[in-house]
Amino acid sequence: MRTDRVVDDGEPEVTGAVTVGTPPPLRPPEPDPVVRLGPPPPTDTARSWLLAITLAVLGGVLRFAGLGYPTDAGTPVFDEKHYVPQAWQMLRNGGVEDNPGYELVAHPPLGKQLIALGEWLFGYDSTGWRVAAAFCGTLMILMIVRVARRLTRSTLLGGIAGVLLICDGVSHVQSRVGMLDVFQAFFVLAAFCTLVRDRDDVRGRLASVADRIGDSPFGPALGVRWWRLATGVLLGLACGVKWSGLYWVAFFGVLVVLWDVSARRAAGVARPWVGTLRRDLAPALWALLVVPVLTYLSCWWAWFGSEVGIDRHAVGNQVGTGGPWSVVPAALRSLWYYSGHVLQFHESLDTPVGHPHPWESKPWTWPMGLRPMLYFYESSPSVDGCDATECTSAVMLVGTPALWWPAIPVLAWGIWRTVTRADWRYAAVLVGYAAGFLPWFVNIDRQMYFFYMTPVAPFLVLATVLVMGDILGRARRAGSERRRTGLLVVGLWVGAVVANFAWLWPILVGLPITPEHWQAELWLPSWR
Repeated sequence: MRTDRVVDDGEPEVTGAVTVGTPPPLRPPEPDPVVRLGPPPPTDTARSWLLAITLAVLGGVLRFAGLGYPTDAGTPVFDEKHYVPQAWQMLRNGGVEDNPGYELVAHPPLGKQLIALGEWLFGYDSTGWRVAAAFCGTLMILMIVRVARRLTRSTLLGGIAGVLLICDGVSHVQSRVGMLDVFQAFFVLAAFCTLVRDRDDVRGRLASVADRIGDSPFGPALGVRWWRLATGVLLGLACGVKWSGLYWVAFFGVLVVLWDVSARRAAGVARPWVGTLRRDLAPALWALLVVPVLTYLSCWWAWFGSEVGIDRHAVGNQVGTGGPWSVVPAALRSLWYYSGHVLQFHESLDTPVGHPHPWESKPWTWPMGLRPMLYFYESSPSVDGCDATECTSAVMLVGTPALWWPAIPVLAWGIWRTVTRADWRYAAVLVGYAAGFLPWFVNIDRQMYFFYMTPVAPFLVLATVLVMGDILGRARRAGSERRRTGLLVVGLWVGAVVANFAWLWPILVGLPITPEHWQAELWLPSWR
């Protein structure tokens, strides 16, 4: 017979043979509930914050460098043409748009209000309408370092997450344009941070009362969970930027319930499911359903206070004052009417047969970024900074290949770890990724674009970092060949991401390059 034991890196080690009749080893005792509830975060708090702030400053320098370039002869580029003027209208009209003639208001107001804040501070120019996006994109670097460290319990991996997000082409470009998606990405990532923080907080509370867990078969009541309430507020703000924030409300809501059951089971609660239903479900519905709705409605503060907002007084004009819904305040009924028009706009946004948008793409191309988007293109001798006979200036939304092209194996490994090891970290990241990706398959005929993946990009970074953590192995085997090989592989991978980002830099920021250099930047036929 042969016996195996598990060593630090998870691989079985053969210890030799034993004679027949040797009594089997005693079963190890069940771990203490405090152990089952998970390890505490690392203790290098000051160093980890210094690392996070340093990376955020570095990323901010790159996000803000040349922020005002390019423009379309001084006007916004691509979809900036919708949101930048609407934000300026808000400054003139107390926070609301003033274009009722054609009702081209496709999204809630919060993202445009944030753009308006930058325009108020810096004026109606390219820097003014992009500065809020750059600021939020910079803060996302700080957040991802902190949440990656909390997921992995590793300051090193937290730092790697920050480097990867800095060098992600999608996150970089979207942080430098006056569009809405980076604001939604900001609030979604912030909600994920508070959600993970709530998980640790709940397990810490259960560990602190481990000796009283058996007092009730349902486990203890956990009191007010402030981090979960913060998650609800942030998800409501994400919906206040774009309605697709609802997907994260639903997916994160399910995740919280499963985490609560898991925490109570790990703590030794006799009936964890019933305990979750009795102790946690009602507060969860309040925090992750009612609070997001109230927060979303608060984003319409200017519209509610306006006399000239689009459809503000639909009740009594386009909508009758009677009927079964007359008990609902007229302002809310008017907002419902207005939202119906917005929904109709989105539902009718189908791809014309035979005339697709030149940069439209479908969701099965998004994980690897196979069909990027060209936001700006100019080719002539008059391009600013051009020393050649002819130069090209272009801004393309493209995912850094060394980060995006391995997405399928990274996600597949995450699914494998979730199914076979019940690894909550991969499960959490996959839920965040799926919430921004899977719903787009419901209506394939709709016009869709790669920039919809902007809120998903941080979850790709986190999934990649978790895989890198598995490649590295355990830190306490620092001198082992296994660890050295892992460091080499991860170092080469991170280096490839940085090198890719550096190579793509001219077409991420619109630097003038020769036509030959422009062609060399287009690695795939689908990039053209």
